[in-house]
Amino acid sequence: MLGTILYAPRDVRCEEVPEPKILHPTDAVVRLSASCVCGSDLWPFRGLNDVTSPMAMGHEYCGVVEEVGSAVTTVRPGQFVVGSFCISDNTCPHCRRGFQSSCQQREFMTGAQAPLARVPLADGTLVATRELPPDDLIPSLLATSDVLGTGWYAADAARVQPGSTVAVVGDGAVGLMGVLAAKQIGAGRIIAMSRHNTRQDLALEFGATDIVSERGDAGVDRIKALTDGIGADSVLECVGTKEAMTQAILCARPGAMIGYVGVPHGVELDGQWLFFSQTGMMGGPAPVRRFLPHLIDLVLERKIEPGKVFDLTLPLADVAEGYRAMDERRAIKTLLRV
Repeated sequence: MLGTILYAPRDVRCEEVPEPKILHPTDAVVRLSASCVCGSDLWPFRGLNDVTSPMAMGHEYCGVVEEVGSAVTTVRPGQFVVGSFCISDNTCPHCRRGFQSSCQQREFMTGAQAPLARVPLADGTLVATRELPPDDLIPSLLATSDVLGTGWYAADAARVQPGSTVAVVGDGAVGLMGVLAAKQIGAGRIIAMSRHNTRQDLALEFGATDIVSERGDAGVDRIKALTDGIGADSVLECVGTKEAMTQAILCARPGAMIGYVGVPHGVELDGQWLFFSQTGMMGGPAPVRRFLPHLIDLVLERKIEPGKVFDLTLPLADVAEGYRAMDERRAIKTLLRV
């Protein structure tokens, strides 16, 4: 079958790879209905993460179960499933407390930019729908696998409350999903920080009430002006750079929570500065599995349409163009039809 392999920075290829097989009794093989390129895939693509050997790419996935191992009991061939980018047993102490992304058996999904994918720990990782969904819902169901779940976790970690004021730092797919999540949770005011018209429009469609295009001190001043000099009750940091984290902390009022889900690159914080900011912080890899049943239901009931974040659709064979388009900010997120 065809699969996506990253050989070196900016050298991503769609080429023949072996079809996945059941390796352990707890595995499942899923025939994917669609896959996509994630913003976090751009870190190694840009050379900001080391690429020491060829990497099978792709960790967002949904599709129909083709085969299961002998120990799998909760999903069966023919069922449509969505899984998290973090593999988990969903039974260990961390999983039971809602942090499946720190599962004691945790693995990170790979190889999902392909027609078939092996999913370890299938019972704990996959969530099946009652019936096969209509094709027009596939993009939104795919979004629940990572970007929507991650944006939702950012809002949850930042303790977004009904009526609260939320600032979202980052206008990529996760930031836009954070806007959608904050709206669904009931935030009264959602300030999206964005300098790109198409992303601003989508943020407004997802529920943003205000757009701030300024950055740095000017961006902080603008948010303070919008909040009577106080700052936001909750801030979602969805980028992972030092500049984004600094902006998130400066935008937060004393006593606010910051949900940080951008994979950190070069982020260093001064302890004394953080001490006197009096802000709380919670983040890390999103425990998407915790939210998946609820998010899938919202999609199937057509209460949300996170699939709108996919603004470029390509066949798998053209995956390299999907990476380039996102890298050059010509696309928010690339959907791959496999």
